[in-house]
Amino acid sequence: MVNRTAKARAMPRSLHATGLTIGDTVPNLEAESTQGRIKLYDYIGDGWAIIFSHTGDFTPVCTTELGKMVAYAEEFAKRGVKLVGLSCDDVQTHNEWIKDIEAYTPGCKVSYPIIADSNREIMKQLNMVDADEKDCSGNQLPSRALHIVGTDKKVKLSFLYPASTGRNIDEVVRVLESLQKASEHKVATPAN
Repeated sequence: MVNRTAKARAMPRSLHATGLTIGDTVPNLEAESTQGRIKLYDYIGDGWAIIFSHTGDFTPVCTTELGKMVAYAEEFAKRGVKLVGLSCDDVQTHNEWIKDIEAYTPGCKVSYPIIADSNREIMKQLNMVDADEKDCSGNQLPSRALHIVGTDKKVKLSFLYPASTGRNIDEVVRVLESLQKASEHKVATPAN
């Protein structure tokens, strides 16, 4: 039998993911957002959360993704899930961009906070930066990442998509349902 833990420890640090991963406790972050200053644990309360990053405001793929999150907000709410968006743009830019998101998703309003993280410290803590992609100043760019956080404030799932590929929100809902069922009934769910 292979001892995977020992093998992983022997790998150079550069091959390990840094920051948050499945099973880790999400830090109780405090940050400026489109809903003012928020403390993550206060906002999440006793429920589940989905924390997701996007590569940048006013980008076409990100606009569709955040619009889909708005369109599915009722589905998430009935499952006791709070949404939190995150990128390196400032609050003013986020607020301007929300108008585009809402135009893309008629009849829907962005009701979740979008955190401003211009220095990328929060994104680094949450493992939501792309080590290979940098802006013209040499700063790491946000990745298209998503964490589902359980009631115990631990990461239950992490998705990481390349910048060229938008998230599948139906899959996020499917996985969320699976995680919640497994948490409540100690069962596993099959494919699809």
